[in-house]
Amino acid sequence: MAKNIGLLSMFGLRHDPAFPFVDHHIHSLIIVSRFWLLSISARLIALIAWLASGAVSLSDLMGNFGLVVAGLTLCDLAIVLTGAFIQKRKLPYTAGAWVLLCLAASSGVLFAFLPTLATAIASPEAMLAFNLMAYTAILLTALAVSVNRVISGAYCGAIIVTLPLAAPYDNNVLPVIGCLGLIALTLIFQARQDHERSQEVDHARGELERARRLLGDHEASGRGWFWETDSEGQLAYLSPSVAKQLEAEPEQLISAPLPSILLNPNKPDNQYGRTLIFHLSTRSAFSDLAVQAATPGEERWWSISGTPIITESGRFDGFRGSGTDLTEMRKSQHELSRLAQFDQLTGLYNRVQMKSAMDISLNKQSGRSKPCALFMLDLDRFKSVNDTLGHPVGDTLLRQVAKRLELSVGANGRVGRLGGDEFQVIMPDIEDRATLGALAKQIIESLSQPYAIDGKRVTIGASIGIAIAPYDGQMSEALVRNADLALYAAKGDGRGTHRFYTSTMHANAEERRLLENDLRDALKANELSLAYQPVVSAQTERITGFEALLRWEHPTRGKVSPAEFIPVAEEAGLIASIGEWALRTACDEAAQWPTNARVAVNVSPIQFANPAFPTIVANALAQSQLPADRLELEITESVFLNDNDSVDRMFTSLKKLGIRLALDDFGTGYSSLGYLKRAPFDKIKIDQSFVRGAAAADSRNSAIINAIVSMSDAMEMETTAEGAETHDELDLIRSLGCSHVQGYIYGHPMPAARIPALLLSNGGHAVAKGHKTSRKRRTTVLRTVIVAQDGDRQEARIRNISSTGALIEGARNIREKNWVYIDIAGYGIVQGTAHWCIDDRLGVEFVLPLDFERFNASGLPTVAANLLPIEDIHKAA
Repeated sequence: MAKNIGLLSMFGLRHDPAFPFVDHHIHSLIIVSRFWLLSISARLIALIAWLASGAVSLSDLMGNFGLVVAGLTLCDLAIVLTGAFIQKRKLPYTAGAWVLLCLAASSGVLFAFLPTLATAIASPEAMLAFNLMAYTAILLTALAVSVNRVISGAYCGAIIVTLPLAAPYDNNVLPVIGCLGLIALTLIFQARQDHERSQEVDHARGELERARRLLGDHEASGRGWFWETDSEGQLAYLSPSVAKQLEAEPEQLISAPLPSILLNPNKPDNQYGRTLIFHLSTRSAFSDLAVQAATPGEERWWSISGTPIITESGRFDGFRGSGTDLTEMRKSQHELSRLAQFDQLTGLYNRVQMKSAMDISLNKQSGRSKPCALFMLDLDRFKSVNDTLGHPVGDTLLRQVAKRLELSVGANGRVGRLGGDEFQVIMPDIEDRATLGALAKQIIESLSQPYAIDGKRVTIGASIGIAIAPYDGQMSEALVRNADLALYAAKGDGRGTHRFYTSTMHANAEERRLLENDLRDALKANELSLAYQPVVSAQTERITGFEALLRWEHPTRGKVSPAEFIPVAEEAGLIASIGEWALRTACDEAAQWPTNARVAVNVSPIQFANPAFPTIVANALAQSQLPADRLELEITESVFLNDNDSVDRMFTSLKKLGIRLALDDFGTGYSSLGYLKRAPFDKIKIDQSFVRGAAAADSRNSAIINAIVSMSDAMEMETTAEGAETHDELDLIRSLGCSHVQGYIYGHPMPAARIPALLLSNGGHAVAKGHKTSRKRRTTVLRTVIVAQDGDRQEARIRNISSTGALIEGARNIREKNWVYIDIAGYGIVQGTAHWCIDDRLGVEFVLPLDFERFNASGLPTVAANLLPIEDIHKAA
């Protein structure tokens, strides 16, 4: 009980002397023994008064009266001495109480006999002395009753019982009546006090019981527990909940040293343990000290607080304190720390940790250690996955990408996710471009393999930009910025590739930013327009329709190639607005044509993924009054990358409108042929990469075209061969059974104003114009170069190239049949002749054959680097 009372004091409850605890009884006995000194003092005064008055002589004191007084004095003195012994704790409480009880009763009996002896003397002085002693006894009785009713009750009871028998009634009426009356009044007063005190005790006991329940509930809830030690540091109390965690009974832990249960024995020298032992040894208070508990099995942490127990006399009696379980909080802190360092979705390092790792590598590098490379990686077509399949599928895809990326990089580098579909790879101690390039190709190839998510087949790609410290930056910010520029260049060069940073990329990035701003203004200023290229029946040469192609006439730039602004529009989120504008404009202009020629409009994957797209198409048809069967939407294979029900629903909705659907650029995408079984296409367009050069003797393209045509015929679909430029290609297309032809041989893209006259002339038939035979086999590329002629230098792009010539876009005002110089970054300056120039497209024949092996090896930058002045270009040529 005493231990619980001690613990309750921590809740603000103090020890109340109303409680019948041992300490209280000892205290009251000591007070009673001190009151008895009054009796001895009064008796001595009375004896002195007797002797002085001459009422009694010294010889009388040696008689019966003297013997009674001496016995009474000895009893009272024994009571005083017994109280002194109890105070010094030399007598047990029980023994001391019985001694006091007996002595008090004896003192009362002897005191009652004093009136009889005083009456025997029968002198006024003796009666005066007796009355003085009697009133002193009455006072003593009243005080004793109010302090300790048991001891003083024995004294008073002896007086009450003995006094009437020992003293004559008529001689001692006043002392007897006074003594008994005062005792009665004292007892009544004391009874009243006892009643009030009993109520206080009951209330205090209720508070104590309530506190005990609160204490028990608090311990049982697991929110906290309590402990107490003795002065030797041994455990005197411990909450049962803690003993249970230690897999022991509380009784088994009593008397054990406190550190033995609070400290893990496997880590005795940890900082927390040393701090606890220091506080215990110095007897100083401590608060919220974290210690690793000595619990078996699971690692647990406790927070403990303790206060030394100091008595009123200044004696140290041990420690008393509380504790709480920190295990879950530390787990939460560990998880928060993990989240602060790692990406929550993929488990890769996050942006903060990647920057920290990069800073460490760069600091080492400043100390003359080996360089490090930084890969900035972006997923191609990931947004389409999120838009069509939803974010849960996108999250699953990112987790699978993270695993493949870690597998590709291995232990040689650190992989992190910056957010969204952006990843980062740090490769310390590597600067060899061949090694880094091989790793980048491996990563792209791995990430481009199909993914299986919830029974769906998803295919994406990846683009990578690479910067190497210290050459491309000595600070992390500079290295990230330059790797971003390289990534931007990789995406600009057709995606699915990697590029190393070059100093000229800053200018290219700024140019792209300005182009994006201009494109936004172009939408508002109506600078965009459509050009239409004829689609001709291969057998009858009748014009059956036109493909609508975007054109942009910039106020200062002049004509901007779609190859330049379409990728910018896709990245800037403008392609949907531009696509809707193109659809409405094509329908409006086609409705004015004099024949039923169809109009074909390209649809981006972003437009196709929009659930509202069928409504947009229906509104365009309704507004223009164009018959639905005259509208043909050209869709690329990329819409099937996310093979799901939404794609099928979109096809169904579009076909319900009565429009035609064409599969554009067939054979260049990433999907299998499985989608052709259910996709309701009316036409397959054979990509120009299979058509150009197909008539060459060593080309296998004719076999591919033949296979596509046969498959299309079996599925009752038309075929359009794109990119036909020469008569031998046209003859081959016809012989293989293609139903339609589209290419420069039948005409270049033209404004809408020229179409009515073209449809009305020559009976609506087209006339083939072009070279008789095909040129050397060409490779499709997208490389930025500098084209120079007669002192004029301008930036352009190579679209395709062979060993003898190239097709260049973006070069304007080039005079045909004149020399032209092409500066190819990483390769050098190539001299050629401008055979033809239409709009911004230029056909060049090289003076000397191109070294393809060296050209492919030079494919690092996307913008020409170290450009020479015009005079140096002429000199080098």
